[in-house]
Amino acid sequence: MIVNPQSGVRQVQNNIFIEVYQLLYDHFGPQHWWPGETAFEVMVGAVLTQNTTWKNVVKAIDNLKNAALLDYSSLSLLAADEIAGFIRPSGYYNLKAQRLKNLLNMIAKQYEGDLETFFADNLSTARENLLAVKGVGPETADSILLYACGAPVFVIDTYTHRVFSRHNMVEEESDYQTMQESFMESLPEDVRLYNEYHALIVRVAGGFCKKTKPLCEHCPLQGLNL
Repeated sequence: MIVNPQSGVRQVQNNIFIEVYQLLYDHFGPQHWWPGETAFEVMVGAVLTQNTTWKNVVKAIDNLKNAALLDYSSLSLLAADEIAGFIRPSGYYNLKAQRLKNLLNMIAKQYEGDLETFFADNLSTARENLLAVKGVGPETADSILLYACGAPVFVIDTYTHRVFSRHNMVEEESDYQTMQESFMESLPEDVRLYNEYHALIVRVAGGFCKKTKPLCEHCPLQGLNL
């Protein structure tokens, strides 16, 4: 099987993870993720999107943009309670403001406030530093690494677990690390593939593989050859 050449991925040995990707890509086309004008905006969005819809994140991002605060230098000067006032639409705004402040403080401490140094850090060190930030878990850390830093790490979320456990490709009780290893061992190491694949999983989960009343008969994965 050949992954769509637009993804930049070379021909790989046929496997079920590639088959799922191909079915989703053929059905939905490229998703152009992550929505964000700068890598810093992607970082902020990765924190704000916790436990809310992207529509609400966009409102919060727009508030920061309109106040000329959507850059590291400007936002890092604010206290958490000041940040909270701008990100109210994202929900849990006091908690998320503190998490953003924790993230900004980590960059100040570990990278002397230089975003480019953070973006250029090796994957293991950058991930370790992100996971040491209070309020940043594996999904948020990996979203920042993949979409802001361009690092080859596959993001796992509740949608991934739902879609792949329902198709018996992962165990129901699989944890984050186990699922991530399954994907990364089955796919070529390619940032564009990881990016596109995760976006497609979100798309199929939202449109077909819903939490309740899934639309299995219309799902593009209906004909999956397991």
